[in-house]
Amino acid sequence: MKFCTQCTGELVFTIPPEDDRERYVCSRCGMVHYHNPRIITGCLATHEGAVLLCRRAIEPRKGFWTLPCGFLESGETIAEGAMRETREEACARVELQALYGIIDVPHISQIYMLYRGQLLDPTFAPGTESLETALFAEPDIPWRELAFPVMNLILEHFFAESKTGIFTLKTAKLDFSQRLRKARTDY
Repeated sequence: MKFCTQCTGELVFTIPPEDDRERYVCSRCGMVHYHNPRIITGCLATHEGAVLLCRRAIEPRKGFWTLPCGFLESGETIAEGAMRETREEACARVELQALYGIIDVPHISQIYMLYRGQLLDPTFAPGTESLETALFAEPDIPWRELAFPVMNLILEHFFAESKTGIFTLKTAKLDFSQRLRKARTDY
């Protein structure tokens, strides 16, 4: 950001009075412009034990597989967003069962909030943001072609719990800054 949305004054990146971190602050009117994490919502939709995945038609990670998910829109609940994303990306209708994953990804300021759900019928098709959609049983999941580490984490959790039929909320923090530092020292 370069200019204030309130008065068009120039922004400076500084710690505002009585705050503990740098923010964009207008040099003219003093308005603080907060940059907060984005919420991504979606659904781990199943039918007869198989999971619905979408092959992405857009960047990032075009051509890779993901659960139907995307950014929460203003004015909708997380559950409404999860159902909308499932409709938009997979042309599928789903009944949400429970919030299933809250995954923090702080290095890119994102929070994933994913539901577990059941397809209302096995009818689905690629939406405008998908190249392809398919149901996958555990042995057929394209693990190396999953778009994001969050997908691996949630799917591994789901298939482990499917063996017992007891599903619990998965919470986690994916911290790639530590992984990148470790990778640089492993060679």
